[in-house]
Amino acid sequence: MIMSNTFRQKLIAGEPTIGTHYLLADPDIPEIIGDTGFFDYGEYAAEYSSFDMALLYHMARAGQCAALPLMIKLDQEGQGFWAQAALGAGFKSVLFTDIRTPEDIETCRRFIRADTPDTRGLMGLKLRRPALSSYHAEDYLGDLSAIVFLIMIEKNIAVENLDELLASAREKDVDMTQWGPADFGISRGDPGLMHTPEIRPFEELVIRKSIEFGVQPRIEIAEVEQAKRYVQLGVRHFCIGWDRFLYRAALTRLGEGMRKLVDTL
Repeated sequence: MIMSNTFRQKLIAGEPTIGTHYLLADPDIPEIIGDTGFFDYGEYAAEYSSFDMALLYHMARAGQCAALPLMIKLDQEGQGFWAQAALGAGFKSVLFTDIRTPEDIETCRRFIRADTPDTRGLMGLKLRRPALSSYHAEDYLGDLSAIVFLIMIEKNIAVENLDELLASAREKDVDMTQWGPADFGISRGDPGLMHTPEIRPFEELVIRKSIEFGVQPRIEIAEVEQAKRYVQLGVRHFCIGWDRFLYRAALTRLGEGMRKLVDTL
C-alpha cells in the first residue's frame, strides 16, 4: 500500500517540522525513531552509509510500521538511480547534494517527478514495493507529487549565485534548502571555516535569502539549545542528532562511569 506522506501534509499546513538523521544500515533505527512519536520524518544519510535496494525496502517497511515518513540523502554520483529506487521502496522525500547551478536543480527535479506532459519528469510507472497490494496510476501520480524535494546549498559557487539559484528553486518547486557548512568551507579552500565565527554571515545569508524566495530553510543541529538562534532568524524546520554520535556519546558516558567505579575496586 502507498503510505500517506504526513511530512508533506505538515508543510501544506504551514507547520514546523522536526527530523533526525540516521546512518546505521539497520531497519530497527527508523522503527525506533518513529516509535518515540516526536519526529515528523527520519533522514537516512545514505551519502555516508552503505546500502542496497533490499535494505531500502526494509527501512521503508519499518518506517511505515512506525508511521514515520523517510527521507534519503544521496551522494551526487548516481543520485538519479538511487532516488528512484528509494521512492520505489516507499521513501517520501529526497535531499539532493552538491547543487551548484540552476541546471542541477532541474536535473534533480526530473529524477523524482512524473513523466507527464505537464510535469516533464523522468519517473514512469514503477511497479515496486507500493504495488504489492495495488497501484492505481492516479494514486501513483498523487504520491509522486507529494514527494518532498530538498537541496543542499553547500558550494561556494552556489552562494556566489544565490539569487539565481533560489529563483530556480522556487520555480522548480523545491520545498527546502539545507545549508552545508563543511562542504562550503572545502569548496572555498578553507576546510576549517565551519568551526569559526566567520561562517555565520554565509549561513545567515542562505537562511535569509531562502525565506525571501519562499523556499523554507532547514537547519541541522546537535542540541536543542542550538535551535533558539535559528528560530530568531526565521527557521521553522530542523533535523537534530545523528545516531552514530548519539550512540558514541551514550557509550562514552556509560564507559567513563563504569571505568571510574571499577578502577576503585
